[in-house]
Amino acid sequence: MVEIAGQERADAITRRAIQDGMDRRKAKPHGANNWLKTMRGLFAWAVDAEMVPADPTRGVKLMSGANDRNGFHTWTEEEVARFEAHWPVGTRERLALDILLYTGLRRGVAARLGRPHVRNGIARIVTAKTSQEVTIRILPPLADSIAASPTGDLTFLAGERGRPMTKESFGNWFRDACVAAGVPGRAHGLRKAGARRAAESGATEAELNAWFGWADGSRESATYMRGPNRAKRAERIAGRWNDDAIPAPSDPVRGLAPKAQHSRNFRKLLAPRAGEEPRFEANLRQAGPRAAPPASAAHAAHQRPRPTSSRPVSLRTRPKSLQKCAPSRLSSAPSPDRRSGDPSSEQRPSGGDPEQVRCQRRLRCELP
Repeated sequence: MVEIAGQERADAITRRAIQDGMDRRKAKPHGANNWLKTMRGLFAWAVDAEMVPADPTRGVKLMSGANDRNGFHTWTEEEVARFEAHWPVGTRERLALDILLYTGLRRGVAARLGRPHVRNGIARIVTAKTSQEVTIRILPPLADSIAASPTGDLTFLAGERGRPMTKESFGNWFRDACVAAGVPGRAHGLRKAGARRAAESGATEAELNAWFGWADGSRESATYMRGPNRAKRAERIAGRWNDDAIPAPSDPVRGLAPKAQHSRNFRKLLAPRAGEEPRFEANLRQAGPRAAPPASAAHAAHQRPRPTSSRPVSLRTRPKSLQKCAPSRLSSAPSPDRRSGDPSSEQRPSGGDPEQVRCQRRLRCELP
């Protein structure tokens, strides 16, 4: 930046110049984004100081990288074991891994952690990013690593000369240690691995926020809770199915009844599946025309035509329910004329005897 625009006036830098700077760094998208964030801070201060009329970084978008969705690579248990096998307890590299893994601190805070922050086995330190004070118990594996490793006077992690390391120098040094151990992870990936371990052990979101220094109500912990929660729900469903499953009967299950089997075969013959049409046509040709089944005696008697007669039905041939209706009690009034459409023209049964009215209605429905 100094070599290209070190002699330029601040008000002469335009949005086009900022975009050209992003294009020159497109091979490393995250480096380009860091450069843009630095320029945003610089020109925000310049606008407040009235050194430039407008912010040239406004409207310039960040670049997308390969791991934007998942962020830093989360260490797996196999990668942690591989690093521990390469760097045994007592080395500075192993101490760095234990501090990052068992405290969950970011690399900048992990580089500042030392004996002044620990009292009665509990470390208290303020994070630089969220300004949250975290209270972390020194776990036994970390305590053993601290006791067996060389440390500085004020910080546990120190350079070769015993001086504290900056965030950038610590990150570069630990990256070289990861490359030497043959693992793809970096310092921040151990923080994510520790959060995953805590979530899998049953920690809640509030507990994760307190341990890892996230603000109260932050949804950052939900990122680490999502995977373990889904795995636990799936495991509970599997256990519920195993507990409620009905065992298979010891005796063989009987097949379908002949009538049900015939109905199933007939449905298959009428509605073949897709791709079985040729076999369906062959079955039809093989079966040929089916003869009608012989009718039973009851069915034949039911279908026998009834003899027609013009003679009036006598009371002897009437149903037993109507034989008690004597002719003298039946009215000889003509049937109502429904063609006129006049409701008043309809003649109702005469008399007030209910039995006579019911007999007239039965005769009107059953007599020809």
